[in-house]
Formats: sequence, structure tokens, C-alpha cells
Amino acid sequence: MKVLVAGGTGFIGTNLCTELQERGHDVTALSRDPDGSDLPSGVDLAMGDVGAYDSIVDTVADHEAVVNLVSLSPLYKPRGDLSHEDVHLGGTENLVRAAEAGDVDRFLQMSGLGADPNGETEFLRAKGKAEDVVRESDLAWTIFRPSVVFGDGGEFVEFTKTLTTPFVTALPGGGETRFQPIWVGDLVPMLADALEDEAHVGEIYDVAGPQIVTLADVTELAYEAEGKSVTILPIPMSVAKLGLTAADALPFVPFGPDQARSLEMNNTVVDNDVTAFGVDPEELRTLRSYLDIEPRPVRESRQST
Repeated sequence: MKVLVAGGTGFIGTNLCTELQERGHDVTALSRDPDGSDLPSGVDLAMGDVGAYDSIVDTVADHEAVVNLVSLSPLYKPRGDLSHEDVHLGGTENLVRAAEAGDVDRFLQMSGLGADPNGETEFLRAKGKAEDVVRESDLAWTIFRPSVVFGDGGEFVEFTKTLTTPFVTALPGGGETRFQPIWVGDLVPMLADALEDEAHVGEIYDVAGPQIVTLADVTELAYEAEGKSVTILPIPMSVAKLGLTAADALPFVPFGPDQARSLEMNNTVVDNDVTAFGVDPEELRTLRSYLDIEPRPVRESRQST
């Protein structure tokens, strides 16, 4: 199968391109500024901006399947003039339009857990509207909604360290926001399976890792991996929102009110749809295992399952 991975030079994209290439597919990574240094030989590169239809339409038409991984991070406020609406909704509209014009067989959309056109954050609203575009198309589509994804090149652990300091730090609400992070090495085989098996057409999958952890847990793990300890002091959520709103106009502050709102919402699943791919959630890799930290005695762990 000839597969175009939009955002193929990014964190998830490089892992997916590698997985697809190893499975024998002809893979092209689409990017505004393609750099194939992290991609295996045999993966083609194409330049194109999903925000500019004319720059992608011919490339899309030359493929049988399209994967849309282009995304702005919900963890940081967008840089420059870009917005979540521009990238997630506008980019999806252009890719879907080009795929329909090019008679593409399969379309896989990366969304986000909690995506909703009426969601509480700009990221969730834009992702929800983009899902509507995909579902209303004539394409054979599949949508994934993962919790936060971690792994080499990912930003989840680094985001936590950007938000905090070692030894003593403060977190909004004491860091009780809950996440269910999934390792990129567990996620990408499911994405590839969804492209290969028509049984996944028309399905939306909420996928997550094996454990629920709080932001405080992740903070402790991030510094424990460096041999450092950390004491967490709570900041009232109302105070955090006020401070981030006031700092929103400062270009050197990477967080804003949208990030404050996101910390009021848990990022976990009710039913983990990894089972649709024959995967036992308990067999997935934990964040603690990825960071190569020995398990704590149960009585000392803040993690919940």
C-alpha cells in the first residue's frame, strides 16, 4: 500500500513511518520542512503544508492511504499566528478534500481524547470539528483519540519539567489532574493495523496506557529518573488560571489560559479500545518502565490503576 503520512517527520510520524516501512508498505512523509534524518532509508519525503491545499493535492492523489498526524501541542500555547483551528480543522479540511479528489482508499485521523466541537479548550474544540469533517466525508476513515503519548522525542515528560522545578515545586491543584499515558511503541502498531484491516473502517478508538497517573506522579517520576527528589506544593486552581491568563500576552511564557483549563480535566478513558486490536491493556508499557525506574512498594506509590 502507498501511504502518505502527513506530519511524518514528527514524534509519532517517524515511528509510524518506520513501522509501515518495516511492514512492506511504500511510505511518504509529508512535512512543511521535510528532514529525513530520523527516518529509515526507503521512506520518501514530500514538501507540503496542509494549510495550503495546492501544495498537497498532487502528492495526496499519488497514494492509496493518508494518515493525518499534523498537530499543535495542547500542552503549550500556539506560537506565531497559527491557531488550533487553522491547523487541526483547516488542515484536516484540506487533506480530506485532496483525498476525496484523489480517490484515496483509506484515511486515518489522529484526534485527541475528549475531542468535542463544544469542548472546554481550543485544542479539543478544533479536534472535535476536524472529526466531524472526517466522519462526513466519503472516505473510508478511522479516528484515534489517544491520551498523552510518551517516548523518545515526545514532549510529555519535558513539559512536566518545564512546568516544575526539582526539589520543591508548586502545581495547580496539587497536580491531581489524571492522565493515562500510552507509549508510542504500543500506539503505532495499532495505527498500522487500522490501515491494513478494513474491519476498523468507520470506527473511533479511545486508546490509553495501562495506568492512570496524576501530574504529581509524572513530576516525581521525571525527577526520580534523574536521581532527584521533589516536594510538591499545591496552588489553588483559581490562582493558577488567573496567573496564566495574565501571562498570556508575554511571548516568553509558553502557557496560557487554555493550558490552565486543560489542567482541570482528566485525560483518561472509561473503556480502553486497545482491546479492538487484540491488545491487553495490562501488557502495555508504563511510564515508569520507560524511564527505567524500579517499581516502588505499593504502599509508597501515588499511582492508581
